[in-house]
Order: sequence, then structure tokens, then C-alpha cells
Amino acid sequence: MKGRVVEVRRFPVKSMLGEMPREVTVGESGVAGDRAHAVVDQETGKVASAKMPRRWGRLLAFSARYLDLPEAGAPVEVRFPDGAALRSDAPDFDARLSTAVGRTVRMMAAPEPDAGYEDEWPDVEGIAPQEFIDSTNTSTSDDGLAVSTLSVGLMAPGTFQDLAPITILTTAALREVERLTPESRWDPRRFRSNFLIETDGTGFIENDWVGRQLRIGEVVVQVPAPIPRCVMTTLPQEDLPADREILKTVARHNRVDAAGMGRFACLGAYGAVMQGGQVSIGDDVELLL
Repeated sequence: MKGRVVEVRRFPVKSMLGEMPREVTVGESGVAGDRAHAVVDQETGKVASAKMPRRWGRLLAFSARYLDLPEAGAPVEVRFPDGAALRSDAPDFDARLSTAVGRTVRMMAAPEPDAGYEDEWPDVEGIAPQEFIDSTNTSTSDDGLAVSTLSVGLMAPGTFQDLAPITILTTAALREVERLTPESRWDPRRFRSNFLIETDGTGFIENDWVGRQLRIGEVVVQVPAPIPRCVMTTLPQEDLPADREILKTVARHNRVDAAGMGRFACLGAYGAVMQGGQVSIGDDVELLL
């Protein structure tokens, strides 16, 4: 498989919209500055995630960007839904953000050692193994759905990543799901991947990458697992409407094993960084050994 990078995305704040730089630096913990900040609920101590839609889905109406280099601890500028922009190191930032989201929160630039987020399991058949949901279940949402508490940054220490440092999606996979459900808008923004790779053909080609390596520009990643998808893919953002068929389609047509934990509804691939470097729009992508 050969392809090229057609989109690069970086999300400075977990669950907020991000930015599309033309070039990024990739290290052991992923794209520099990606998911480096998060909103933390002062009441529960949990990291805010739009995987709890009723409580935190509104975070997708915010966006964040770096004003300088995305170094560790560097502040970000957050644009609020009303259009106002405020730096995260402003003295009144947490107070204004709390008012905007309707809960007492604070912005953090590094996770606590035991940081975790809540993940609500929508009523979508086949989204995840029931055994996994039961074993991680910690509460029930206001909508009566199971909620799991999961740790952040398991493979990307020091970040608020869900799991692995890098997330990848191909145009072949997007063409496949669009063929299956053409009435939905299969916009890559829904999937919040670091790299969108243009490839030939149609199909869930990322499934075949597990255990293999990819060269992306100067970077080499190993693929440990496909990416299980969650309710965030169905939520409205910018001009994209809410669409439950997004997740239902993935669950119907691409349930695959994820790191030996059972069969999840998956789209795209995780990447563990074997060799860091630069990645730019237009860079070649090659499947290695």
C-alpha cells in the first residue's frame, strides 16, 4: 500500500475542535501538542470528554489553537461558541469556561497520575463486547446507558489521548462507509484523526495493518490495533448534523478484534511511534514490514 498525507489535524484540547497545520513534529507521545490540554470537572475530578454527550457534547462548539510552538505547557487560545477568544493562561479563563459549559471546571496542561474520563455506551448493537462494557462499567448515565471510566494516555504518557499516540484514517475506508450508507455525511472531521491518508480503492484496509509498520513522511509507526469508535462520531459539530447512522454503519459492517479485547466497531488505525520526525501535507505513506 502506498498513499499520501492529505490532511493533518491536531487537537490542543481534548474534545474541542482543533487546527490543521501543514506540518507537525511527531515524537514518542504523538503529534506535538495533540491532546496536550483537557478540561477537568472540579466536582468529579474526571477529564471532560464528549463521549458523555449530555454533559460534555457542547465542547465540540469550542475550538483551540496554538499561538506559538506547541511545546509542553504552552498555552492555547480557545474560541468560545459566541466567537470570543481567550488564552488558557488568562487569569479569568477557568471562570469564563465554567460559565460557558455550565459546570465548575479548570484547564489542565498535563494529566494527573490517575486521570480518567467517562465513556457512555450508546444503544448501538455491536459497538463493543458486552464483557468489556460490564468489566469497565462504573455508573449509569441520565439516559440509562452504561458508563465506563477509562484511563487517559495509556500508550502516550503525559497526554490526554484516549489510548495510542497517533490516529490514522484512509480515504479507502471513508469511501467504503459512504458506499454502505450514502445518505450520511462521512466527513473526516467526525473521526478526529491525526492523519488522513489518500489511498486507492475502497475498503477497510487499515484492518490489515495490525502488527505492521507504516512510514508517514519521516515518521515510522507500528499499528497495534484498529480504532474502536464511540458516540462522538455521531455528534453535531460545525456544519455537520447529528447522525446515529454513522456509528450504526460501522458496527454493522466492521466489527473487528481490538488488541485482543474482543470485537469492536472500528474505523481507522492506531499508531505507536517507532521513529519520530516531521510529517507534512503531501508526504508519501508506505506500508512496511
